[in-house]
Amino acid sequence: MFKRVHVYYSGRVQGVGFRFTVERIALDTNSLTGWVKNLTDDRVEVVAEGDEEKLNDFLRSISSGLMKRYIRREDIIWEEVVGDMDDFIIKFY
Repeated sequence: MFKRVHVYYSGRVQGVGFRFTVERIALDTNSLTGWVKNLTDDRVEVVAEGDEEKLNDFLRSISSGLMKRYIRREDIIWEEVVGDMDDFIIKFY
């Protein structure tokens, strides 16, 4: 089943390569679309769409991988698929 996940990561998640790591994990997971970006309140926001199992693998890889030590909190919101993305990118704005 296809799903959309919206995640906010808090902690020391900016200035440590977090966005680039998330992008790499998404691209390695295959078939995920979405984006990752820094927020002005020092959190990182991620939106991804794809197969629910692959999304769960993606989230597990982020929270248990190299970036684990920087994450203090993750707020995960499951949503309906919108289908408005073609690939996974880093947003710089």
